[in-house]
Amino acid sequence: MGWNDPEKEDTTIYKVVMNHEEQYSIWPDGKEVPNGWKDVGKTGRKAECLAYLKEVWTDMRPLSLRKKMEEYERNPPPPPLPPDLNRIREQSLVDKLCEGKHPVQVELRPERTAELFKEAIDRDYIQIKFVQTKGGTQLGFRLNRDASDLSAADFEGGKGTVHVEGSLTLDYVPVKCVADIDLSTLEGKGHLVKVEAQRASAV
Repeated sequence: MGWNDPEKEDTTIYKVVMNHEEQYSIWPDGKEVPNGWKDVGKTGRKAECLAYLKEVWTDMRPLSLRKKMEEYERNPPPPPLPPDLNRIREQSLVDKLCEGKHPVQVELRPERTAELFKEAIDRDYIQIKFVQTKGGTQLGFRLNRDASDLSAADFEGGKGTVHVEGSLTLDYVPVKCVADIDLSTLEGKGHLVKVEAQRASAV
C-alpha cells in the first residue's frame, strides 16, 4: 500500500493558518508556517480543521475587498447625471446670457415699428428676444428709466439708438436685462447681469 492510498486514514495533525487577507488554510502541524501566514491556534485532524474553517470562514472575500465594498456601501458615489443635466450644469441659460453681448431684437405686436416700440417704452414695459438661444429667449421686463438712455432716439424718423435696462427673474435667478437697440432695425446687442452679483460688486 502506498502512503497516498485513499483507504488509509489520514492521521496527520494539521493547524489552521491565516494570511493578511484573512484567508484560511490548513498546514501540517510539524512544518514551519510559510511566510505571510500565521497560526490561529486551532489544531486537529484534517476533518476537524476543515469543519472549523467552515464555521469561521463564512465570507470568502479577501479582507481588502471586504473593506472596499463596506466603504462603497457607506459612501456610495453619486449617480451620474443624465446627459442633458450635465449640459445644464456646465452652463445655465442665465450664465450663458451673462457672458458677452448677444444679438437681440425688440418683440412687438402686431408689427415691429419704432412707433410701437415708443408706446411700449411709454408703458414702461418692453420685450426683448435673444435670438441665438435654442428657440429664442423672449424676456419681458419693467423699464428702469433712471438706468436707460433715450436721448439718441428719433422714434418718429425710426433712427438713432436707445439704451434700455430693466429687472426680471429668469430660471429663478434675479437678473437685469441690458440692451442697446438700433431703431432702424429694432435689433441690437444685449446681455444679462445677475442682480446679486451686481450688488456684491457695488459693495
